Amino acid sequence: MGERKIFVSSAFGRKIKKLKKREKKELDDAVLDLSNDPSVAEEKVGDLAGVSVYKFKINKQSVLLPYAYDENEINLLTFGCHENFYRNLKKYKKA
Repeated sequence: MGERKIFVSSAFGRKIKKLKKREKKELDDAVLDLSNDPSVAEEKVGDLAGVSVYKFKINKQSVLLPYAYDENEINLLTFGCHENFYRNLKKYKKA
């Protein structure tokens, strides 16, 4: 099996710019885990069908990283803390 390509949404790109260097490293580690095995995360149902959410920590705070994937690519949608996360993700997915 070949390596999956990783794509980031514009929302994901904007949020990355706000991170400190150490926080980016923790995010990079999480993305690396996903690229090795995208099926490790919990797949959502209902309005968020087709989206998986990977949970990890930045500065001891829980962060959620939603993404969609197939055998060729991983699409990173956004990331953030749990507060209002799924509500905002539904709005993002509809857009």
